[in-house]
Amino acid sequence: MSRIVRWLRLCLLGVVLGTPLVAFSQSSGAPVFKDEELDQMLAPIALYPDSLLSQVLMASTYPADVADAAKYVKAHPDDKGEAAVKKVQADPQGKDWDPSVQSLVAFPQVLAMMGEKPDQVQRLGDAFLADPARVLDRVQVLRKKAQDAGNLKTTEQQKVATTTQESKQVIVIEPAQPATVYVPVYQPTVVYGAWPYPSYPPYYWPPPAYYYPTGGFVAGVFWGAAIVGIGNAFWGGVNWGRGDVNIDIDRYNNINVGNKINSGNFQHNAERRRDVPYRDQGSRDRYARQNAGAQDRQAYRGNDSRDSQRAQAQQQLAQRGADPAASRDRLQTTDRAAAQQAIERGGADRGGADRAGADRGAAGAGSRDLGAGAGTRDAGGARAGTADRGSGSFGSSGAGNNAFSGASRPDASRAQASRGSASAGSMQRSAPSRPAGGGARGGGRR
Repeated sequence: MSRIVRWLRLCLLGVVLGTPLVAFSQSSGAPVFKDEELDQMLAPIALYPDSLLSQVLMASTYPADVADAAKYVKAHPDDKGEAAVKKVQADPQGKDWDPSVQSLVAFPQVLAMMGEKPDQVQRLGDAFLADPARVLDRVQVLRKKAQDAGNLKTTEQQKVATTTQESKQVIVIEPAQPATVYVPVYQPTVVYGAWPYPSYPPYYWPPPAYYYPTGGFVAGVFWGAAIVGIGNAFWGGVNWGRGDVNIDIDRYNNINVGNKINSGNFQHNAERRRDVPYRDQGSRDRYARQNAGAQDRQAYRGNDSRDSQRAQAQQQLAQRGADPAASRDRLQTTDRAAAQQAIERGGADRGGADRAGADRGAAGAGSRDLGAGAGTRDAGGARAGTADRGSGSFGSSGAGNNAFSGASRPDASRAQASRGSASAGSMQRSAPSRPAGGGARGGGRR
């Protein structure tokens, strides 16, 4: 109800001020672009073939992507056509661009010109988002002016026809050959005749010398080299009668295999807008909800990713079988090979921890002197075990077990070491026989 009331108020305000209703935003009353502003920004592209025009309009709603794509084609100036689009889709730099921006890589000269005028690109995209039907109506106004001036007609590069769509008489421009596209560059002040808005001179996109190296303007139009092998990269279109752009679903899905669609209508994706603000309140209201939903989904994906990382880390620890808090009994129940791997990975850095554990174990036994002596003996054993492991020979397994069990009972530790050595079988037969005492092992290794 409030929306209807607001609309009626805008109508009344337009009658009082003598201002057309289209001069105001549909949602808040904020002014949108005037006709002369729209003609100013559309002047350099209004005479593009319909499909290319539609893809430029869609891409302009993602100005940050366009800026990145312009840098990309500058670094890859000879890539063009459908092959260039497939190449950029496989490149990490371009994977996150909107498909409409990716499609323009097929026309590097267009992106090169857009890259030189980022502020104009953003204004064009804002105008298209705010009112696509009105933008397309102004394109037809400009085409009619160029046709009346004798500068828009069928040539070897393009076909120009006047037809009727939805009771509207419109001018349609298509390539003369479907798989070959010429991108015209022209002087707006020439091709459109006398410009009616001195305060709003038309924008002009100068041709990049790399793509238009020779020749000159003929009747105000400069034709560069043909872009061949367009194929499925040419998937845009315009429904002039309905006042919107449309998409050839088959062509689109054939080249955007990882981002297929089911609808032929263009739908702006606010998630790809990045940090570029929307100009008018209507667009902000319409796409803010999409942005909020995207942020919520990203937050969910981020939390899910952290949970997955924690689970993966826990799984890796479990696979190693080396928990620093594990007791001798738990270690003995694991597979011998897994325990040996755990000793290799963790034993070298655990000698200091063993010595600290020995001191704490001795203090717990109630004898300061005995604890010190035990700590000394086991520390020596631990050092010898570490040296053995560092040299590639494990020697007696008692030192390795000390790395996990501490030194509160040195005599039991040595007995356990001997039992472990006996159970090792053929692995231990190759090692020389040594006394169980840690100090003897240390002396033997010297």
